[in-house]
Amino acid sequence: MEVQFPDGFLWGAATAAYQIEGAWDEDGKGPSIWDTFVRLPGKIRSGETGDVACDHYHRWCEDVALMRELGLGAYRFSVSWPRILPEGRGRVNRAGLDFYSRLVDALLEARVAPVVTLYHRDLPQALQDLGGWGSREAVDAFVGYADVVSRALGDRVALWMTFNEPWAVAFEGHATGEHAPGLRDPKLAVQVAHNLLVSHGLAVHVLRANGVPKAGITISVRPADPASASAEDVDAARLHRAREAGWFLDPLYGRGYPTEILQIYERLGWAPEVRGGDMDAIASPTDFLGLNYYSHVAVRHDAEAAPFQIAEVPQAGELTETGWPVNPRALHDLLIGVHADVGPTDLYVTGNGAAFVDEVPPDGRVHDERRGSYLREHFRSAARAIQAGVPLRGYFVWSLLDNFEWAEGYSKRFGIVRVDYDTQRRTIKDSGHFLREVIAANGF
Repeated sequence: MEVQFPDGFLWGAATAAYQIEGAWDEDGKGPSIWDTFVRLPGKIRSGETGDVACDHYHRWCEDVALMRELGLGAYRFSVSWPRILPEGRGRVNRAGLDFYSRLVDALLEARVAPVVTLYHRDLPQALQDLGGWGSREAVDAFVGYADVVSRALGDRVALWMTFNEPWAVAFEGHATGEHAPGLRDPKLAVQVAHNLLVSHGLAVHVLRANGVPKAGITISVRPADPASASAEDVDAARLHRAREAGWFLDPLYGRGYPTEILQIYERLGWAPEVRGGDMDAIASPTDFLGLNYYSHVAVRHDAEAAPFQIAEVPQAGELTETGWPVNPRALHDLLIGVHADVGPTDLYVTGNGAAFVDEVPPDGRVHDERRGSYLREHFRSAARAIQAGVPLRGYFVWSLLDNFEWAEGYSKRFGIVRVDYDTQRRTIKDSGHFLREVIAANGF
């Protein structure tokens, strides 16, 4: 069946600064929490770091040429906060700001729309030393950082995202400790989540004051299916949604925190400190919502699983190299559900992709059939959601390049462009050629 997308649909690919840039201590850049975290024993598979990564800081011209070859309509990248403000606030590192200015100009010349994410996990270590995201000092510093970057790039960049995946920043970084800064304090994680949301809302006001055309945020969502039709499992799936997506979506759209989750946090003594005006700030009107979707979960009620009594259960079917079930239908259902939940605001899929083992035969082509199939079926699900009335305006594949995948190091490849980490040679994979065909036809 032929699949066609609406005129003007925005096709792109996404990356993040720490995962591709390298040049971790060059040209005045300060250390980030990830520069610190990767040096802690046992935190990263095989002890790898993002010190060089894809060397994008030096090879950005080559990468922009790749984007042009792929026919991308947009490129979503994050700005490295410590590259701009080495101490997190105060002194501006002009070399860092100039790097992003040159990148934006080159993208525009290549007719690739630049899309900025202000924060993708790399807090300046100087701010972490003052309490990190658990402190209101980080909130104030982020607003100042948003002001500096939007003043420099706001005249040339139309789409701005304040944060990427605040859930991961708060809970993977501060509750489970699997990501930087590697803390294991659930109470702190809840406060961090609140401070991130306040930072977002206050930054939106600054972006608007600086003339940014469109401002929003990107959240990650793992839709949850009940493991059975039992009332307990159905309720567990509902609670899972409230705990993960609802904890961010509800306050962003003026409904406050989900009552049931807040009551659990209050009972545990984990409820965040909420200052006067915080909730109004969080609910600052935005122009769009970005959704990152990679997989779904199945959950059941488990009385022993404190504090939410939710347990994830294994699922049958295809898994990616990260062990995530492949379920394109869940993307369709997610888009339908979020649209019904938050109203007519524009939506973007800001991150979607999969890690698979790539086969590189002697001919040099990268035949990643599973990734191509994954993308095709997820594109199909997105098109069905649009046909059902969802205002989906664009789709960003994760990722443009194979890169440093956080705690997994370089062991998992998500890119539509293969990177040989020894030589830094780039090779467009079959999935990239497929995406180019989709973009050229705006369908398939």
